Amino acid sequence: MKTTFRLMLAQLNPTVGALGANAQMVRESWLKAQDQSADLIAFPEMFITGYQAQDLILKPSFVNKAIATIENLAPLTKDGPAIAIGGPARKENRLYNAYYILQGGKIDTVILKHHLPNDHVFDEKRVFVSADICGPYRVGPLRIGSPICEDAWYADVAETLVESGAEFLLVPNGSPYHRAKQELRQNLMVARVIETELPAVYLNMVGGQDDQVFDGASFGLNPKGELAVQLPAFEACLQTVDLEEHDAGWHICPQPLAKQPTPAEADYHAMVVGLRDYLAKTGFSKVVLGLSGGIDSALVAALAADAIGAAQVQCYMLPSAYTSARSSEDAQLLAQNLQVALATLPILGPQAAVEEVIAPFLPDQPPSITHENIQSRLRGLLLMALSNATGAMVLTTGNKSEMAVGYCTIYGDMNGGFNPIKDLYKTRVFEMCLWRNANHLPWMQAPAGAIIPAHIIEKPPSAELRPDQRDDDSLPPYEVLDPILEAMIEGEKSFEQICAMGFDKKTVQHIEHLLMISEYKRYQSAPGTRLTKKAFWLDRRYPIANHFRDACDT
Repeated sequence: MKTTFRLMLAQLNPTVGALGANAQMVRESWLKAQDQSADLIAFPEMFITGYQAQDLILKPSFVNKAIATIENLAPLTKDGPAIAIGGPARKENRLYNAYYILQGGKIDTVILKHHLPNDHVFDEKRVFVSADICGPYRVGPLRIGSPICEDAWYADVAETLVESGAEFLLVPNGSPYHRAKQELRQNLMVARVIETELPAVYLNMVGGQDDQVFDGASFGLNPKGELAVQLPAFEACLQTVDLEEHDAGWHICPQPLAKQPTPAEADYHAMVVGLRDYLAKTGFSKVVLGLSGGIDSALVAALAADAIGAAQVQCYMLPSAYTSARSSEDAQLLAQNLQVALATLPILGPQAAVEEVIAPFLPDQPPSITHENIQSRLRGLLLMALSNATGAMVLTTGNKSEMAVGYCTIYGDMNGGFNPIKDLYKTRVFEMCLWRNANHLPWMQAPAGAIIPAHIIEKPPSAELRPDQRDDDSLPPYEVLDPILEAMIEGEKSFEQICAMGFDKKTVQHIEHLLMISEYKRYQSAPGTRLTKKAFWLDRRYPIANHFRDACDT
């Protein structure tokens, strides 16, 4: 008779700080694990608190309640599946990122994290202490080693676990999405299973938390690196995984693999989940945004309708004297395609009133950037007023290219509570619109088809704040700008390296200057979905007052 072990993976979406709600998810999931005759149900890293809790985890009362919540879950396991769950732990007045094993009605084992990530969005060394490597624990017939997230990125923890008698690796994670992240995870885990000759399960959480989106996509590998289990990306689910003991050791029983998203689908789904959960977790159910007839606001409107449904999206056209009739027509057609509400609030009257009041204090000069920004700030003022009146969150619509070079108006078009496309360069905005027009998937709540009119995608980008204005009047074409920005920001390439790529030196110098002087705007910008390893917030923290210029100081 074969020895078997049934593991249930709880790829779920906790909420930071919602200890009771997170615990209730555990209880409900445990009942399903019991129904499925599971030996163990496993939850991701820091599940009980939600992740990342940032400095909330330094609040003693929060930690005390989190630990107490885990203790209160332990009696569940007296007659039924064991529970593995992430949460904080204290030992000798030191705070650790821990993984609790509950079985037999009590806390049986506490695994403490050894490697603390301290890059990109992570700074765990600020809040946790690194522990010595912990050994395996036993659940039924199986000795399990649990490297906690970052612990699996290095060979030493897994090696120690094997030497200590582990027969299987269960790796709980809070691993946020960025492009190509899943390939990176799988490559690292393949290395661990080949080194240890043990099967492994990589368990990740799902859902949005502030700017980060956890994309799930949990998976299991057999000792030679074969993919035996693959859960869906971005979707909460409970999945049983069976292991069998053979002469050569334990193996995961292969099961049908969930299809994984293409790169474009992954980015779009991340933005939808990020927006959906940010609204839900901050207490908002509806949104307002300005439709300009341009491509950025069109994409944000589509994302909003896909995330929360068209009925919860209110759009406003806020035309000035420079808004073209075609832009108004494009906005109306987009709203019609999305089935969202659209109202028109002209700003000509308010603009004239503001300009009249401020005229005595302005130099005698023709219309300038001052007058352009008045238009943008009036739109921001009106949208925020409508937000106050309706309880809907204002969505910001600026892309990463604009945010990088400061081609945006603080307290104007930057007004809002969340920006789904904040980490999406302009050239990728076009790509996303084309992709959405060609694809409709079950998790999208907006209508199918070419919802973003072709003219919006094809026309030259313009802020329409002065006659015949085009973005490339002020900036290089986005086909030039975006590769330079990506090299500077994501690539951290030097001035000389970027110029060696074939770009004009004066152009590169100008873009670097704009990037550096716009830091103060980004510090005051709305959060937005992280899609890259260098998003504007936790990934990239530059001083506001900064005189260094690579183009000049080399």
